[in-house]
Amino acid sequence: MGSATLAAAGATWYPGGVIVLWLAAVVGGFGLALIASQRAVGHARVLIEASRIPPFFVGVTLFAIGTDLPEIANSIVASLSDHGDLNVGDSVGSAATQVTLVLGLLPLLVAPFVAGRRRMGRAGEASIVALLLVALLASDGQLSRVDAALLVSAWLAGSVVIWRGMPPAAEPAMRVPATRPWRHGLAALLMLAGVGAGAGAAVWGLVSIAAEFDVPEFALAFFGAAIGTSLPELVVDVTALRAGARDLALGDILGSTFVDATLSVGIGPLIAPTAVTAGLAVRGSLAAAAAVAVAVTLLSIRRRHDRVSGVALILVWLALYAVVLG
Repeated sequence: MGSATLAAAGATWYPGGVIVLWLAAVVGGFGLALIASQRAVGHARVLIEASRIPPFFVGVTLFAIGTDLPEIANSIVASLSDHGDLNVGDSVGSAATQVTLVLGLLPLLVAPFVAGRRRMGRAGEASIVALLLVALLASDGQLSRVDAALLVSAWLAGSVVIWRGMPPAAEPAMRVPATRPWRHGLAALLMLAGVGAGAGAAVWGLVSIAAEFDVPEFALAFFGAAIGTSLPELVVDVTALRAGARDLALGDILGSTFVDATLSVGIGPLIAPTAVTAGLAVRGSLAAAAAVAVAVTLLSIRRRHDRVSGVALILVWLALYAVVLG
């Protein structure tokens, strides 16, 4: 082998080693964010020990925000570094992933369960409206502080609407014994810092990979990052279903979808307004809204979520590739 060939081989190997480092940053970063978010949720639960809150609402609010911490952290880090496509792609992609892939896997991994029409309908409608709002706000290629404030306000207003439209609780209200709440509050804050650190490493890896292979950041975030940041929902919801807490699991999925479409997209630009790729942001948001509509309609009609509806939702998730990338 000549010196020129050896030089070429060395040139090929060095970038490969760097790519492995970037992939490690993405996997390790999201892994840290996942573990830290689970711990943060666990400590945060103790802070509501004085309240008797229906499990579905706990899922829609506390658990939804807790399991969405990776997306929220990613939104802030991506916006501060002026990578708006990573924020919108991950947030919108996570909304679509949770209501299709994650929800579809649950009856396959655990067991079939009944999905209440009123629970699915109200939260689903709120998510669809929110995703259409994201498409409208992103259509000019910018997410300003005014846009961000609208999205955060939509999350607050939508949470109230979901709460007021909730049917009577099908499961007993939660009550967690209080044991030194201040320690749990401090621990939750430390875990949130871990989520932010993990998201920062993952964003660095994603940006580097996108630049190296000339892949649109939005597409990489919509599919790749969204799977990583949706893992907390899958873990929490499988655990909840195995414990017989159907309302908690369903509330977490629907609440996380709504949080992704509002608070997660808006929190970053509220701090640091960013530019986005309008065409991809609009297409991705509309595709996610359509996915939510299909999931809500399917489960509202069938009511029982089993292997048939589970496979159907996974096929909808696969179809998103053709829609967003086409």
